[in-house]
Amino acid sequence: MKTVGKIFASALAVIISAYVLPGVEVQDFITAIIVAIVLALVNFFVKPLLIIITIPVTILTLGLFLFAINAFMILMVDSFVDGFNVDGFWWALIYSLVLSLVSSLFGIADKKEKG
Repeated sequence: MKTVGKIFASALAVIISAYVLPGVEVQDFITAIIVAIVLALVNFFVKPLLIIITIPVTILTLGLFLFAINAFMILMVDSFVDGFNVDGFWWALIYSLVLSLVSSLFGIADKKEKG
């Protein structure tokens, strides 16, 4: 049950972040749930591989290249999910930052409720 709650919170974060940014569109809440699931899978399977492959670039950029990896993952999810549209790399980069912020706020609210 805990996982279902996290997926719904992530889907809500996807919807809110898309609402804030004009370059990102999410068709409906079902699409947001699918985006949250696919993004979680991409974060679990693809992101570690990309981080390992790009260690030299990440070191040279003092970790800033990780933002580019996040943007590429958002664009990857865009290509997998119909009803989710990101208008380019820069919108994906901004969207990943806003999504992280909104998700963090939900995480803080969740911790406050638990005590």
